[in-house]
Amino acid sequence: MKPTTSAELNLQQAMRYSRQIMLPAFELQGQEKLLAARVLVIGVGGLGCAALPYLASSGIGALTLVDGDVIDRSNLQRQILFREADVGKYKAEVAAAALAQLNSDVKFGVVCSFADETLLAELIAQHDLVLDCCDNLSTRLLINQYCYQQQVPLVSGAAIRMEGQVSSFAMNRQQQPDAPCYQCLSLGFAEQQLSCLEAGILSPVVGVIGTMQALEAIKILSGCGSALYGRLLLLDGKYSEWQSFNIRKQPDCPCCGILAADKAPAE
Repeated sequence: MKPTTSAELNLQQAMRYSRQIMLPAFELQGQEKLLAARVLVIGVGGLGCAALPYLASSGIGALTLVDGDVIDRSNLQRQILFREADVGKYKAEVAAAALAQLNSDVKFGVVCSFADETLLAELIAQHDLVLDCCDNLSTRLLINQYCYQQQVPLVSGAAIRMEGQVSSFAMNRQQQPDAPCYQCLSLGFAEQQLSCLEAGILSPVVGVIGTMQALEAIKILSGCGSALYGRLLLLDGKYSEWQSFNIRKQPDCPCCGILAADKAPAE
């Protein structure tokens, strides 16, 4: 993770965030770190719409929203930042406008494009943390690759049917050389063949996973609590059960494994 910076609170901000500041593990220093933080959220669908209100209301200093999709009527079942009148508009623009009404102190960046290599290489380097809220493995692997290269922490979430998962990756190669990346986890499964369109999704499931992503991001940025580094948290919404699994670094991982390290240019 990049060196932590902080921003000094004014009186109004201290009052606004007082319920967080009074937490012994958070305090004034944690809030100042949030105010100085820049977070990149890739995907403004169900997960993004659940995570973003908590990031904005908690006082993240700058949020950049990336999504090239427009709002469809079928999105309204679970993408809670949107209204019926928003159908046909860009998700990132509508979400940023709604969030600005929630917290006008936050600086919003809007990118109405789908994430590709060029965009990710540029944007990830400019942020302190990335939330992966997208819905396909190929994009997730690209996000992971550039987060690993830039050593920017990554919080990943996914949900389908009545199931969800969330995990975090520190991406600090020097201090944690044996820590896994997202691709270490993904080597255990293939590209998801079913989308929410084919398999369905129960709306509160994306809400639970998205808010867990927001919680992870806030903990990492503020230094409060313990993040899900090296662990995968699974939700079975049908039976209201959680399971936690350790994620191991894979030597053959194309991103962070031994062979990849041999091919990487010297820093």
